[in-house]
Amino acid sequence: MQGKHLFEYALIRLVPRVEREEFVNVGVVICCKRQNFLACKIQLHEEKLLALDPDADLDLFRCYLDSFEKICKGEKMGNPIALQDAASRFRWLTAVRSSMMQTSRPHGGFSEDLTKTLETLFQEYVV
Repeated sequence: MQGKHLFEYALIRLVPRVEREEFVNVGVVICCKRQNFLACKIQLHEEKLLALDPDADLDLFRCYLDSFEKICKGEKMGNPIALQDAASRFRWLTAVRSSMMQTSRPHGGFSEDLTKTLETLFQEYVV
């Protein structure tokens, strides 16, 4: 991938108690439609989640994050969303919803190296 690529990204958040609207950033998802590129990087921060809700179901969160990753990668697992192109999967993954797993609104930028940009965003917003 050479040259500058227009991309979009969103932060992946876990919200252990939706009614309180407190969240922990646990990952980043990045998409470049022109390159048909979609990738995410996720790290579950158990201690932060438990600080917000000591009764948080960590196994449930792991399951949510695993499904998110599989859809992002386009893994065939009986889910029709995973079979769509990268941009369509990104739109589905970042759709606004009120649930325990949410994403920020998408943001845009330009990158010469999408994989490196994903890592930079992850280090800036998640770690």
